[in-house]
Amino acid sequence: MVHLRQGLGPALAELCRRYETPEALAADPLSEVLGYTDPADREVAAWVAAHLAYGRVAPMRGAIRRALAPLGSHPAEALRASSPESTGIRLSRALEGWRWRFHTGEDLAHWLLAWQRMDAEQGNRGLEDVFRPREGRSADTLLSELVQRLRQELPSTRGLRFNLPDPLEGAACKRWRMFLRWMVRTGWPDLGLWRSHPTSDLAIPLDTHVARVSRFLGFTRRTTADARTVGEITEALRTFDPEDPLRFDFGLSHLGILGHCPGSRRMPGCAPCPLAPVCRAR
Repeated sequence: MVHLRQGLGPALAELCRRYETPEALAADPLSEVLGYTDPADREVAAWVAAHLAYGRVAPMRGAIRRALAPLGSHPAEALRASSPESTGIRLSRALEGWRWRFHTGEDLAHWLLAWQRMDAEQGNRGLEDVFRPREGRSADTLLSELVQRLRQELPSTRGLRFNLPDPLEGAACKRWRMFLRWMVRTGWPDLGLWRSHPTSDLAIPLDTHVARVSRFLGFTRRTTADARTVGEITEALRTFDPEDPLRFDFGLSHLGILGHCPGSRRMPGCAPCPLAPVCRAR
């Protein structure tokens, strides 16, 4: 690992504090999930929102709302109340014409049916047991097994393939790792619904903003967004919080999402940033 500068821990803690705001949350797909109150409904909404989390935030949030609208105010109940056949027909009709970049309405219908099917297999208890850590099998192994299963069960469309990167094939798996962060972490702003999964096992959802800032902070030198880079950044963050390394993710990503990091050292513009004293940007 690259040598980490003294003072990084307090700087990261201050960054987190500054982005614990309604304004920052409004620029995040998780805000659409938090509109639901029932834990099962939040899980369904997160299953959709995390995997549509790419592209510009404002239209993405609109796409998520439209995607969930056919399921009403209680999406888990709506999926549990009908057979896969009738659910598939209803969703295909309701989502006709819906689209978000790579994803079509048919892709989304199949994605929701996958949740319905696995939830039924788990006795209508959601997907926590699918991801539950087991002796001798890492979190990435369990995720890989699920991805391989879904590759077999779902149509091979562009949108659904986009949902199914495999960490054991070297993929960063940003949207899967975001989904897991939401479901596992209890700290702001996450949902904390899955208590059997230790937060210490979570890995960073690597987007372009987190990758760039991580290089500035010396967490990695790598420029490729892959599993190895995910591992290097996550290990660096564990230096500052071994039990909850992803508590820094929201602040690191929104520093870029909100346009507060210019990508190079520019004074006085960089002066208000709590990372400025430890940043290596040039």
